[in-house]
Amino acid sequence: MNLTVTDVRLTPILVADPPLLNTQGVHQPYTPRLIVEVVTADGVTGVGETYGDTKYLELARPFAEKLIGRQVSDLNGLFTVAEEVAVDGSQVSGRVDVGGLRGVQTADKLRLSVVSGFEVACLDALGKALGQPVHALLGGKVRDTVEYSAYLFYRWARHPEGVPAEPDDWGAAVDPAGVVEQARRFKERHGFTSFKLKGGVFPPDEEIAAVRALAEAFPGHPLRLDPNGAWSVETSLKVAQELGGILEYLEDPALGTAAMAEVSAATGVPLATNMCVTTFAEIKEAFTRDAVQVVLSDHHYWGGLRNTQQLAAVCRAFGVAISMHSNTHLGISLAAMTHVAATVPGLHHACDSHYPWQAEDVLTERLAFRDGTIAVSDAPGLGVELDRDRLSALHRRWLDDDGTLRDRDDAAAMRVADPGWTTPAVPRW
Repeated sequence: MNLTVTDVRLTPILVADPPLLNTQGVHQPYTPRLIVEVVTADGVTGVGETYGDTKYLELARPFAEKLIGRQVSDLNGLFTVAEEVAVDGSQVSGRVDVGGLRGVQTADKLRLSVVSGFEVACLDALGKALGQPVHALLGGKVRDTVEYSAYLFYRWARHPEGVPAEPDDWGAAVDPAGVVEQARRFKERHGFTSFKLKGGVFPPDEEIAAVRALAEAFPGHPLRLDPNGAWSVETSLKVAQELGGILEYLEDPALGTAAMAEVSAATGVPLATNMCVTTFAEIKEAFTRDAVQVVLSDHHYWGGLRNTQQLAAVCRAFGVAISMHSNTHLGISLAAMTHVAATVPGLHHACDSHYPWQAEDVLTERLAFRDGTIAVSDAPGLGVELDRDRLSALHRRWLDDDGTLRDRDDAAAMRVADPGWTTPAVPRW
């Protein structure tokens, strides 16, 4: 068995995205993703997926070159390789992340997001070579299915007139009735039994009304609200008081660990985050100040599946719960999320996933939700297969783009509909 890496293929693509609203603006009609393929001397190919924006591509390309000749099993070495790749300081200095929803970028955060795609591809290739599923390479699964939550968004019925986009049948959701109808369709189509609403879009009273409407329509179903740090401490406490008996947790109501700690000290509503704890260096302050009670992991943020397991172990040591964050992603990432989630003990909150919003994929067969869960594959590797025709078509879309959509920018997308739109100052309310 020869596990030497002989080729690495990087394929940037543009994937259709609906007009989903957040506090920064609206999703563009297409979002960039990067598909990573790692090929061994024996002809085994592993696949991974991560962000496809220009700054990630510029780091992934030299990273890929440095992998040639290394062992696909040398997963620790991926981080050494990443340190050898220079990061353009202009790409991260003073800037915020993809979508503006993770805080200020750093070179280390950028590297970790790139490493994540390569680590998943290497694990997929290693699993195929050994005839083992990825979860077995991670120590074995502790559950056969992983529960996911319906990810609700305020949204327009369609992208602005004149903007090339792929149509869908979801319709608008800009008020409580629209949010409830969206949740009902998610439940009917996929069997979800918990719901998360992306907030920070409308004044807090309107979003409180939407959560109350969900609670009335779906009694007993866990509910979450995530305004992406758009509120002041005072507003966060007001919402917590209003929804204290309804919410499973309140996610990132205020921006930053200090503000979250202040909110946490004055409410009994659990606080979750995927914004103030996204690296190991950020854990100490957040946990010692009791700023968060639930960390939403994301293997794209943390540098892969094994780092996600390490994060879960740290959370257990501090008595902090863990679940999983999601950004726009395809089936490769959902498969990876499911494999690592299957290995994490004490996963008591359903994971997030954008996947039901993505009508396009690069797999021969879409992953299917049954009763709000994904079955954990026991096939070798991730248990998924690339559809090369679909991959080629989505890559052609990327090649044909004039560069406008190769970097996600929710504020720019909003300015198409509202030329005067500027990224709101925080706190917004």
